[in-house]
Amino acid sequence: MSEALNKRKYDLDERTFLFAKRVNEYVERLPNTISNIENGKQLVRSGGSVGANYIEASEAFSEKDFYLRIKICRKEAKESRYWFQLALDLMTRKKRSIWLMRQENS
Repeated sequence: MSEALNKRKYDLDERTFLFAKRVNEYVERLPNTISNIENGKQLVRSGGSVGANYIEASEAFSEKDFYLRIKICRKEAKESRYWFQLALDLMTRKKRSIWLMRQENS
C-alpha cells in the first residue's frame, strides 16, 4: 500500500503529462470567446511547460542545471494556477451577473 502511494506521489513524469492533458481538455471545453481563447493559449503553454521542463530536469547535465529546470517547473505551475484562477473568476462573475439580471427581472 505504502509503495503504491509513494509511486503515485513521486511519479512526476506521468503526473505532469496527465496535468498537461487535463489542461488541454479543459481549454477545449471553454466557450469560444476572445478572452477564453487568449487565456486558454496561455494556460496550455504553461500547463505543458511544467512537464516539458521536468523532462529537461530529469536529463540535466549538472546539479545546477537540474535545480534551474525544477525552478522553471515551479514557475510554470504557478503561472498555470494564475490562468485557472482567472478563468474561474470570470465564470463566477458571469454567473453572478446573470443571477443579478434575473433578480432584477423578477
